[in-house]
Amino acid sequence: MVTVLACALLWVVLVLPDAVDGLSLGAFLRVPVEGLLVVALLLVLPARARRPVALLLGMALSLVVLLKTLDLGFSAVLDRRFHEFYDWSYVGLGYAVLRVWVGPTGARVALVAVVVAAAVTVSLLVPATLRVQKVVASHPRTTARVLGAAGVVWVLGALTGLQVAGTPVASAATARLVSDHAVSLVEDSRAGTSFARAIDDDPFADAGEDLLAGLEGKDVLLVFVESYGRAALTEPTIAPGVTAVLESGTEELGEAGFSARSAYLTSPTFGGSSWLPHATLQTGLWTDNQARYDQLLAADRLTLTSAFGQAGWDTSFVLPAVRTGWPEGQAFYGFDELVGGDDLGYRGPELGWGAIPDQYTLSEVRRTLLDQTDRRPVMAQVDLVSSHLPWPPPPPLVGWDEVGDGSVFGCMPGCGRDPAQLEGMAHVRERYGESVRYVLRTLTSFVASHPDPDLVVVLLGDHQPWTFVTGPGPGHDVPVTIISADPEVLDRVDGWAWSEGMRPADDAPVWRMDAFRDRFLTAFSGRGP
Repeated sequence: MVTVLACALLWVVLVLPDAVDGLSLGAFLRVPVEGLLVVALLLVLPARARRPVALLLGMALSLVVLLKTLDLGFSAVLDRRFHEFYDWSYVGLGYAVLRVWVGPTGARVALVAVVVAAAVTVSLLVPATLRVQKVVASHPRTTARVLGAAGVVWVLGALTGLQVAGTPVASAATARLVSDHAVSLVEDSRAGTSFARAIDDDPFADAGEDLLAGLEGKDVLLVFVESYGRAALTEPTIAPGVTAVLESGTEELGEAGFSARSAYLTSPTFGGSSWLPHATLQTGLWTDNQARYDQLLAADRLTLTSAFGQAGWDTSFVLPAVRTGWPEGQAFYGFDELVGGDDLGYRGPELGWGAIPDQYTLSEVRRTLLDQTDRRPVMAQVDLVSSHLPWPPPPPLVGWDEVGDGSVFGCMPGCGRDPAQLEGMAHVRERYGESVRYVLRTLTSFVASHPDPDLVVVLLGDHQPWTFVTGPGPGHDVPVTIISADPEVLDRVDGWAWSEGMRPADDAPVWRMDAFRDRFLTAFSGRGP
């Protein structure tokens, strides 16, 4: 029985998938070629070398389990593989998110469980490998026969493509996993040099005096909506409500004199790390990991914000979730003023991850930026965070003249509710859809309730929500919309062939997010016809 359990444990480790969409019964019915090679190695080694080699193999398999576990977690949350070179910072971020999702006690329990699981894995895998080595040494002929039979099954499976429950019988998944991680580690370690060249190669580094002349006199808001991904328009349980809000929003804007054009951008990240798509859109550089982001912030690159600043706009970053100063961000992006959560003067209850509801944030944008007299045009990046996980119930909209200092939200549903006390995973899509609808209704009402012919809004998502909302294989696309009351503004993007209205068509253009900066600056620079 001990021998059977040892073999079964090694088998499971070698066939364990490294991505969530690979978890199935068929995955555990495969024949791992790595197991055959390990047994063959132990069979041919001299007797005195078998035990040390088995010990090393057991420790190596422990590292394989760690890699597969990290890959599974990253595939579930970020829809990609773990990268050893720059992803360790996500451990702390993941724990912080877990504290929000399950509470401090639940997060501590989960952390202890992970540590215990790692210790148990090592304590079981090494003895299991030694046990297999002992069996191989004691029964070489029987081992050779079993190995030969299993090898025939693997070869036939590889040649014929034989499958069980939709999964190929012949597996080399662990070997590919180790190879892929080794290759990516080498590539990631060398990527900094090529990214530095991309930073320096900026077609707009020496922009002329007609930079952004097509938006002269306009107030421009670059509005990021947290977790607003394509899944909001395609996932069957979410899409009907969200698309209805987009269609009614298009009508509401039209009645106020505004028009909209929409399409999709492919975000460099998934499920989180909003600062990466922010940097990608602002700089025109594909910033898909923390190493690139850190390298970028230490460099000199024209951002959309600094371009507006050079062209004569007053520039701001409105970041309600930021509670401290950000001098390195101000130096890089070039904004004149950072408006953080503590600067917004919010006196209401904490609602959701960002604490401040988006209606209050937009109300302050109008009061402190747009409604000021004797000023230059304003360009501001505004982050709307009410749609950030864990998606507690958003407050209903109130009249814009009732927002005040936010105290009005004290009597709203969800007030004082612990975000961790949610209804369970069965309702997560419903809660996500509700939060996205709230943000879109709020933004539409903000524009339409005070129609300003000189207001231009670029509205877009930063990334898709987690896979437990989107389902497997959702892609990285996010909706993007330009809203303006000036036909000349929309005429400049007519060649983009974007869909009319706030809802992008299924076949609307899809750009990588790093293409937006250059196309935007090209469209709106120069005096036009």
